[in-house]
Amino acid sequence: MFYCCGITDKGVMSHNEDALLIGGKVCTDGSCIEKLRAPFIIAVSDGVSGELSGEVASKMGLENIAEISYSSATDLRGELSGIHRMIAEYSAGQPETRNMQATLCGIALDENGHVLSFNVGDSRLYRYRSGRLKQLTKDQSFVQLLYEEGTITLEQRRTHVHRNIIFPAFGNANAKPQIDILDIGCMEYGDVLILCTDGLSDYVSPLDFEEIMELPKSLPRRLELLRDKALEKGGEDNITAAAVVYCGE
Repeated sequence: MFYCCGITDKGVMSHNEDALLIGGKVCTDGSCIEKLRAPFIIAVSDGVSGELSGEVASKMGLENIAEISYSSATDLRGELSGIHRMIAEYSAGQPETRNMQATLCGIALDENGHVLSFNVGDSRLYRYRSGRLKQLTKDQSFVQLLYEEGTITLEQRRTHVHRNIIFPAFGNANAKPQIDILDIGCMEYGDVLILCTDGLSDYVSPLDFEEIMELPKSLPRRLELLRDKALEKGGEDNITAAAVVYCGE
């Protein structure tokens, strides 16, 4: 059995372009809590700023992912590529949605408890284990390239003026996105996998993240505290986070 929860909030923005998926439920405002048995998919998505109808792209992508009957036999990359093409074709048909795009980060857990992560853009997957936080996905962004070549530091990556420049995202009508799929293996008892959009990761440091996750609070409450910390640190974006913990049979 897996305990899953999530929160999505417009933050200081006028509307929310983020969305989250837990099992078969897509949420665009507020919180969601589910107890799930494998297999299932959890994901977060963030409408790309500077493009039209980001909230449509994020919600549409997750609604279609929710329809995947996932198992160990599923061609996950193929399924996601098909959904990307569908969004791109839809967006091309009307001016108000032209080239709408969204980031995508999620985990797919099969009937054997084996976890794959999938990622497009700069939303992230973390694992919290034994008091330590580890980022599992790699941002598909300009500042990530600068960091990897040693041009900027980790702290500069968080505040760089071009930190919002990302590679082609889900739904991009002009270029096919790169879908990164990572084999996570099976979760250990007590592991927490945390998905979030950049409205959280850009403002909450790993140290703050660990301090909040260590608190003797419920998991939904800790997600709320992470959101509050992002706002306290000057967050200027929508904020979405989802978490799953293995709680045994």
